[in-house]
Amino acid sequence: MSEEKNHNKLTTASGRIYVENENSKTVGPRGPILLEDYILHEKMAHFNRERIPERIVHAKGSGAFGTFTVTDDISQYTKAKVFNKIGKKTKVFLRFSTVGGEKGSADTERDPRGFAIKFYTEDGNWDLVGNNTPVFFIKDPKKFSDFIHTQKRDPYTNCKSPTMMWDYWSLTPESLHQVLILMSDRGTPVGYRHMNGYGSHTFSMINARNEKVFVKYHFKTAQGIKNFTDQEAAQMKSKDLDYAQRDLLESIDKGDFPKWNVKIQVMTIDQTRKVDFNPFDITKIWPHSQFPLIDVGVLELNRNPDNYFQDVEQSAFAPAHLVDGLGYSPDKMLQGRLLSYPDAHRYRIGANYEQIPVNRCPFAVNNYERDGSMRVDGNGGKKPNYWPNSYDEIEIDKTYQEPSEQLEDTIADWYDRNSKVGDNDHYSQPRSLFRDVMSKSEQDNTINNTIGAMSGITGPKRDVIINRQLCHWFRMDDEFGSRVAKGLGVDINAVMSGFAGAH
Repeated sequence: MSEEKNHNKLTTASGRIYVENENSKTVGPRGPILLEDYILHEKMAHFNRERIPERIVHAKGSGAFGTFTVTDDISQYTKAKVFNKIGKKTKVFLRFSTVGGEKGSADTERDPRGFAIKFYTEDGNWDLVGNNTPVFFIKDPKKFSDFIHTQKRDPYTNCKSPTMMWDYWSLTPESLHQVLILMSDRGTPVGYRHMNGYGSHTFSMINARNEKVFVKYHFKTAQGIKNFTDQEAAQMKSKDLDYAQRDLLESIDKGDFPKWNVKIQVMTIDQTRKVDFNPFDITKIWPHSQFPLIDVGVLELNRNPDNYFQDVEQSAFAPAHLVDGLGYSPDKMLQGRLLSYPDAHRYRIGANYEQIPVNRCPFAVNNYERDGSMRVDGNGGKKPNYWPNSYDEIEIDKTYQEPSEQLEDTIADWYDRNSKVGDNDHYSQPRSLFRDVMSKSEQDNTINNTIGAMSGITGPKRDVIINRQLCHWFRMDDEFGSRVAKGLGVDINAVMSGFAGAH
């Protein structure tokens, strides 16, 4: 008897063909519904579970598939196969996002933007998880949950709270560099195509001679930087909450493929010991004058996902996912994220999240991990679920052995993250950004945006928080502090007196 195919026929999730998809089974036309109407149960039960937990941060995002193409030889720094030949192409998936808002928030909020890339290389998937800023608000992962709480909703009012934000930032001067960028017009980019991306953290590369260097990744938009002013961002919020999503989708649909020029900065191990700042501190940049950008390749986005939920919502990135020739660094925030990112994905989409098509390595995956919710890859079949064994053919390839690492210290302790000389300088790099990099109009907009943002501080501690933050702005730049104070209606002489006393 030939097997009837269910192709294009309406079926349940188990493949049972059914007819009635609009009317529940009832006792008479006006009677109660029968418990046996399984189709009703399945539809409602699945509907109740359509929303997986949203990401705690980076909840709202957009994504697309594309290609990374090598344009320059960097084999002197790394043996990673993704970089091993000029002209080599590697498929990628890139997810952009806002950081602090929920899935329904506006794309034009003043917020950093996530910039996470999955490279599908023949040595496994490499995830580079960064932002559109080269620095971050904090330098130790133990501070992360507290920081994010201030960007979310007040537990009493259930509203966003400028008071919470500025209270935290004013008590955490290491945040000043990132806050300055956030208050500039780069805090409201025109969609995702017109902003840069950064790996932000310090990573490492290892070459064929097992020589190690440290690197920073930069993705420079080929479309040019474009930002909304604060007023334009607010207007767009009222017109189109999904502006960045729509802009990215439509540009790719019409063949206007966005591109980014990929570059790296390189620092030798010896140089890390000689620079006058901590090169593993994510609140600091590496000056381009000392560590110039080196061309690597071009990243292009050229295909929209067929289904947003399948690929964008279920995509999962983790900086722990590296490949041979690439490595980590002592960057504390990076070290914390090596654990927290995979843990977040296991909570949100399950222990087998890497079997979801957008996350799955398209090349060989061989290990002894078994079972768990939603195991869909055959679960290893008859093969042993232990190692070593006498039956399968999985081998250890020792050519992939990573070199040993010389650590700087042998004493474990809870060290003050700002204790070493230079680590407590939270002002010189923001000062240089404001004075030397920003144009006059960018300076004016940043000051006005800061005044507008700090005007939202309320409550009995309002003056304390404002004055504390003003002290940080004055330490960075007198003009910046003076103009913000004036815009907030604060007595500048009183603030300056307090500032002098703080020294």
